[in-house]
Amino acid sequence: MEKRPTSAFIHREALRFNYRQLRSMVPAGTAIMAVVKANAYGHGDVEVARVLEGLGSEFLGVAIPEEGARLREAGITRPIAVLGGIFPDQAGAVFDYGLTPVVFDIRTARSLDSEARKRGALKEIHVKIDTGMGRLGLLPDEAGLFFAGVKELPNLRVEAVLSHLAESENEDKGFSLAQLAAFQRCVEDIRRMGFDPLFTEIANSAAIMGLEGSRHSLVRPGVALYGSYPATRLREKLELKQVLELKTRILHLKSVPPGFSISYGRRFVTKRQSLVATLPIGYADGLPRRLEGKGEALVGGRRVPLVGAICMDLAMADVTDVPDVKAGDEAVIIGSQGTETITAEEVAGKAGTISYEIFCGISERVPRMYL
Repeated sequence: MEKRPTSAFIHREALRFNYRQLRSMVPAGTAIMAVVKANAYGHGDVEVARVLEGLGSEFLGVAIPEEGARLREAGITRPIAVLGGIFPDQAGAVFDYGLTPVVFDIRTARSLDSEARKRGALKEIHVKIDTGMGRLGLLPDEAGLFFAGVKELPNLRVEAVLSHLAESENEDKGFSLAQLAAFQRCVEDIRRMGFDPLFTEIANSAAIMGLEGSRHSLVRPGVALYGSYPATRLREKLELKQVLELKTRILHLKSVPPGFSISYGRRFVTKRQSLVATLPIGYADGLPRRLEGKGEALVGGRRVPLVGAICMDLAMADVTDVPDVKAGDEAVIIGSQGTETITAEEVAGKAGTISYEIFCGISERVPRMYL
């Protein structure tokens, strides 16, 4: 069966460009953990990981062990950190697939130490400190007790200490600087306890581009790898190229009179004789339903409005002003056509969300085509 015309096109060279741009922002000797969780933000984790491994990324970052296992089964050999933590009963899988767990409670640390002892192995762990994200990690005043406990676990080695910034994309850097200071104090306390982590890490995409003093010995770029900016103001900091384009083709054209209603709820009614294109893409593919009345597509090198409610499998566009339009013509949802470009950030802004959600929302039934 031919692949459906609704496809996501992934540009490997754009990914390589973005990685090299980010590499140029960090000091010599600083390692990179390229974040490929959530199917590489919807771009396809295996293919993306292969590119990043080829570029020399020292680590890859996933959220859950299953994502790491999938990469290992595909032949990826780089160190893979499980950023979202693990449950104690997942310790075996961590060893089976050679994953590096992020740890923040002594119960899980003991489970890993026990598994390592049974296997006659040593397991490297990354320990997370919560400096203000309020999500995962040890609070700084809990770290001393935790690390005292780790000293009693001879089969574990603390390879890295990390934290995560809550608002590094903001122009006001006050909270981020406070997080950096808290992290530095905690790292110093940990070193005084006799630990010597090879890596300390806190910088995400936004911090790499715009927060001095955050880069430490390891950085964790995520969305910037895929050509999206965590904040508009960061565009001036670094040139990035959009890696993903989301395209389809016109399935059906219909000429309708004034006063004709389109789609569920009849919330769009034509004001003139109109030519309406039906596109084989809907919210089940990742086109947000919230784009109703706001979204656009590119057809014939022009921006055309999406009209009516977006359906599960279909969306409609008003192509009345596009010359010589016909069924089968390309329609671009994210990407470029002629001199026009629609970015993921633009789509996200109109849908009231962020580009991360747009990328991750592109569903499995949309084929990824690697160029």
